[in-house]
Amino acid sequence: MATETTRRPAASHEGKVIAFPSATGTANIERCARELGRRHGADAIEFWKAECRRLADQLLAAGMPESDVGQRVMEFQQDVQIELVLSHQKRAVAKSQKR
Repeated sequence: MATETTRRPAASHEGKVIAFPSATGTANIERCARELGRRHGADAIEFWKAECRRLADQLLAAGMPESDVGQRVMEFQQDVQIELVLSHQKRAVAKSQKR
């Protein structure tokens, strides 16, 4: 997953540089949408749970408060859902134009 370097102004981390995982990196969103588009049933569910857990673990390890992690994961889920819808629409348009 892509990372960004940020400075956190918190007193306990004053001036310390922390590598922070990009929660909604475009490449990660697209990758997850592609995987979910090709997987079905239990396989898709297990993949999705693992990806969301991985993101939550990365955010927690980077020092994000647990209260914010849930919101960030939900935003990621929404972004992937939007990407899935857009990719299905693009395929449908391309298929209709071939007729």
